[in-house]
Amino acid sequence: MDALNFSEAWVLRNDKGCSIATLFASGHCERAFLTCAPSTFSLAPMEALHAPWRIEYILAPKNQPTGSVSVFTRIAQSSDDEENLVIARDKTCFAVLNSYPYTGGHLMVVPYKQVPDFYDLTDEEMTDLLRLLRRCQTALTKVMKPNGFNIGANLGRVAGAGIVEHLHIHIVPRWAGDTNFMAVVANTTVVPEALREVATKLRAALNS
Repeated sequence: MDALNFSEAWVLRNDKGCSIATLFASGHCERAFLTCAPSTFSLAPMEALHAPWRIEYILAPKNQPTGSVSVFTRIAQSSDDEENLVIARDKTCFAVLNSYPYTGGHLMVVPYKQVPDFYDLTDEEMTDLLRLLRRCQTALTKVMKPNGFNIGANLGRVAGAGIVEHLHIHIVPRWAGDTNFMAVVANTTVVPEALREVATKLRAALNS
């Protein structure tokens, strides 16, 4: 390996002992290549949550012109909550079912203010967001009885955000063996009636 200077290095290897990544704590490397060596450790297989019905969303164009109104802002400004699958509205935020869910009941808590990150929210807006998140988790637990949840936000394109310009927090209910929980039509589209039924039940739970 030419022009390599380093003080310490770690090598991540797969089960066959083949190096798949090398990270240098300091120094630089002008040329690097993969090597094979005895395995030092292996990674546990990552759980795959299959959602083939999301292909329509994945393939759809998502780039928004600078300064444009996000899809969440359009939903927030609409009065047709049933059509838009909005299940709750608070003073500074709202909750909406994901039209292309990973699992049944996958929803998002969204501030009305169109901002890309948490630091653009006031303390009041942050508090409202987390309170609504807790209410939604409670409603999902009551209505759908999941075994667990994935809750989080993707900030920035490289982190996996699909709607980069408008912050939103995902709440994804999880069940043991839930890789194909929602009913699908031709493996591409979640049945609309199923989403509306879930939305109706969650609204009732949130308002009870």
